[in-house]
Amino acid sequence: MTPRLASALLPLLRRLDAETAHGLALRALGAGLAGRDAAPDDPRLATEAFGLRFRNPIGLAAGFDKNAEAVLPLMRLGFGFVEAGTVTPRPQPGNPRPRLFRLEEDRAVINRMGFNNAGLEAYRRRLAGLARPLPAVLGGNIGVNKEGAEPRRDYPALYAALAPVVDYVTVNVSSPNTPGLRDLQGEERLAEILDAIAAVRRPGDPPLLVKIAPDLAEAALPPLVAACAARGVAGLIVSNTTIARPDSLRSPHRGEAGGLSGAPLLARSTEMLRACHRAARGTGLALIGVGGVASGAEAYAKIRAGAALVQLYTGFALAGPALIPRLKRELAALLARDGIAHVADAVGRDA
Repeated sequence: MTPRLASALLPLLRRLDAETAHGLALRALGAGLAGRDAAPDDPRLATEAFGLRFRNPIGLAAGFDKNAEAVLPLMRLGFGFVEAGTVTPRPQPGNPRPRLFRLEEDRAVINRMGFNNAGLEAYRRRLAGLARPLPAVLGGNIGVNKEGAEPRRDYPALYAALAPVVDYVTVNVSSPNTPGLRDLQGEERLAEILDAIAAVRRPGDPPLLVKIAPDLAEAALPPLVAACAARGVAGLIVSNTTIARPDSLRSPHRGEAGGLSGAPLLARSTEMLRACHRAARGTGLALIGVGGVASGAEAYAKIRAGAALVQLYTGFALAGPALIPRLKRELAALLARDGIAHVADAVGRDA
């Protein structure tokens, strides 16, 4: 099966509730039924960030493959990197169903999954068993359990466990669906977590990233960036889902609690990305832009706003595997139009 054919079958899955459809899609991916993108990437798209080499700057955001069940098939769809997770120390069921809602009229999704996952042991075992070398960069996204969490204990333990099996690790302190988690983005509490992780890091360990919420005030960004830069963080992911509900939403699900992602998040997340780029000048921090990307033009806008790399989630979930090669073609064509030889040369041009 090809990615285009796999995307053509998506309307069948949409007859099912969103979470059931997602589970079936993951199983199909794990079985290799979505095909692969065998075309070589345009050389303009190759880039480097936080000391890693990427064949293209388009990645899959955390949340799609929480338990690392389909990492290799996802990479074979043409992503430059795949971030699996969020994983917590212990398994947990997450919030009660229904907890995932398609807002089709708005090209958006609301989720209140609540870090449902099978726990660190199963996640790490799957990643350790992957055949190397991998066809793309592998990221691990870590979080804390809803109950019994000790962030200064749990984040370092998760980082140390994943360091041998991933290329980078992202600290998730920005999901809106775990009570109290977003409070960890405050400068003092985040610094405590990062200091605790620094105590377990060894030379050669993977780069550390932090994922932040789009609902932070712009005034909070400079101290957050400074705290990260001072503690060896290599990059920021901007941004997670939002708890805001724009007046433009039309779907009957618009009032559901949880994090909103997709097209309505594009403007806000890109504005925040631009502000982070300005705050991070001179720090060495690289930025990953995520939120509302479903075309090459939207990926290009993120890059010009300051993103070294771009991640997809909702756009990929709604459009399917055919989106990835199309998006890369569109992005390469925009770079060629503007006379830009390498995607890294476009980073921050509009910031």
